[in-house]
Amino acid sequence: MATESCDGCGRRLRVAGGIADIWSGGDGATGLTLDLEDGSTHLLCYPCIEALPDHPTREDVAALEAVQEE
Repeated sequence: MATESCDGCGRRLRVAGGIADIWSGGDGATGLTLDLEDGSTHLLCYPCIEALPDHPTREDVAALEAVQEE
């Protein structure tokens, strides 16, 4: 499983997919890639996704640096 950084807070995320997940059968992902209405794409952890307003923009993602892990 690969790791990437959350675009909002910088937290390390596990990215599902690839050959390792074929054998484990698990979905251990800790975030999702979101395509926003303004055309931007962001990899975000679940706490950052929950902190976003309805109809988020890239500016909302940039403001997520203050989100702390629960």
